[in-house]
Amino acid sequence: MKRRKALAVQVGKVGIGGTYPVSVQTMSTVTPAKEAEAVTDVLRLADAGAELIRFAVPDMAAAKGLAAVVAASPVPIIADIHFDYRLALQAVDSGVDALRINPGNIGDEERVIKVVEKVRPKGIPIRIGINTGSLPADILAAHGGHPTSAAMVEGALRHIRILERLQYSRMVISLKASDVPLMISAYQELAEKVPYALHLGVTEAGLVQEGTIKSAIGIGALLSQGIGDTIRVSLTGDPIEEIKVGRQILSALGLRTFGPTLISCPTCGRTKVNLIHLAEQVQTALATIHTPVKVAVMGCIVNGPGEAREADFGIAGGYGKGIVFSHGKILRTVEEDKLVDGLLEEIHKSIDSAE
Repeated sequence: MKRRKALAVQVGKVGIGGTYPVSVQTMSTVTPAKEAEAVTDVLRLADAGAELIRFAVPDMAAAKGLAAVVAASPVPIIADIHFDYRLALQAVDSGVDALRINPGNIGDEERVIKVVEKVRPKGIPIRIGINTGSLPADILAAHGGHPTSAAMVEGALRHIRILERLQYSRMVISLKASDVPLMISAYQELAEKVPYALHLGVTEAGLVQEGTIKSAIGIGALLSQGIGDTIRVSLTGDPIEEIKVGRQILSALGLRTFGPTLISCPTCGRTKVNLIHLAEQVQTALATIHTPVKVAVMGCIVNGPGEAREADFGIAGGYGKGIVFSHGKILRTVEEDKLVDGLLEEIHKSIDSAE
């Protein structure tokens, strides 16, 4: 798919926009004021695959605490600032790699100028984050009192123009809504009006199952149209789940590859093996492998290898027996309880021979 060409910005070591790959973000649930806890959280989120991590900065203690977080983090850190421009200034002094602000809610333009003057020497990007719940009252009134895609775009453009007047173009823009069609429309409209990189997300998406579905549809629809440069899946749950879902969205669209891809067939009357348990075992086992490989778990020895011939490796079982196959070719026949071990042996054999 052809990607929209956006102006690239550098957030620490991660490029956003241009020809850089679409990156996966998340947001810590820990305040940076609790420095040790925040550092621990950053390390676990980065280990799970987060490429950028954002922190809410509600007060000066949090802004100052970011220094310890930045020093320990293996990935870029973004400060999320609202209302008090002085928190943005301190966050920059603490070494953050980017700011998320709304220029319209941190005071008059003089305060925005101070923030821009602070970030300009270091080239620190600013994300203008628009949400349906924080649109200016006059814009809402002009659009019937309700958030519409046009209202969201107008709100974004108002803030964008502030930075443009200050000749600061290191911007990333987001237009988040919990309503998926609204979110899609807003990004589509803005993508035609400005050249800046876009941060995609469905805000307040819900608990893990519902939020995953809404995010996959909203983010996936835009990415499939070439719109979007970095993503954050917002879930009510552990941010680790956000990272997993974000990576899976990019993998499903063929935009990124993050280690193994697991495919498994739905159960039916021909299934003679505990397929759900088997697939879960394989999924757990694959967590130790980082090489891109497509793995199939099939419930029928008769049809499994043929249906999954595009898989690099696969297994199928029934009646206490099972087979390990590669691209439809049977490699070995084993006892059912040895299927996962046999699969891993074949995968590791292939990886070792390629090195």
